Amino acid sequence: MRLRDKVILITGSTTGIGAAMARCFVQEGARVLIHGRDATRGEALLAELGSSAALHVDDLADAESPPRLVKAALKSFGRLDAVVNNAALSTRCDLAGTDAAFFDRLVAVNLRAPLLLIRAALGPLAATQGAVLNIGSVLAHCGQAHLVAYSITKGGLMTLTRNLADGLGPRHVRVNQLNVGWTLTEGEYAVKIADGLAAGWPERLPPSARPSGRILTPEDVARGALYWVSDESRPISGTVADFEQYPVIGRVPSKEEFNHE
Repeated sequence: MRLRDKVILITGSTTGIGAAMARCFVQEGARVLIHGRDATRGEALLAELGSSAALHVDDLADAESPPRLVKAALKSFGRLDAVVNNAALSTRCDLAGTDAAFFDRLVAVNLRAPLLLIRAALGPLAATQGAVLNIGSVLAHCGQAHLVAYSITKGGLMTLTRNLADGLGPRHVRVNQLNVGWTLTEGEYAVKIADGLAAGWPERLPPSARPSGRILTPEDVARGALYWVSDESRPISGTVADFEQYPVIGRVPSKEEFNHE
């Protein structure tokens, strides 16, 4: 088992990518603190994972929540080996609709909370020579017009990752990041249905969106994250890896799908 006896705190882990990581990490021998705002979903996952998991319900928009999360992990399992900053708000809004209150809430959850959680967890992580994995997005490189605030927060997360990797290296705490591409979570499926796409839309995407034949799944991301929270990736720190099935920068998609001759 690749994570035997490790204790890992995963934010935003009652559904989607976070829940997939919790399941994957437990299968590999870890004990996990799962976190979310929905107690019902959290309890359901907790029942599935059994004694290898504990649940903490909290809102990361509250600046006092990160110390509570760390305290819950230590109370449940007595140590902390890794923190995965996965939780994020991806609420849509263009520039015209992005007022101060909207922007501040996304920054609070997507950027301030990871910073404060790493700060609160630094002592326990230094004691175990632990790791931080930040879950970013390929939208950090530019983003989309209707996700301006979200994209900005993910760009900031890249700088946070590199800055803290440099600063925390002497304390043997590693900080890395996965910039995740388009992933078929339950939430993403529902969003696209609400946008007007028909049921089964993932199977009808053009080849440029899924060159391998499909878009990413939460399980794909979980398996990728496994490497970065395990000792297999030691001593690497400060890496921001684009977790996508095509080059994000400099990409020239195939135009075959537009060829009707």
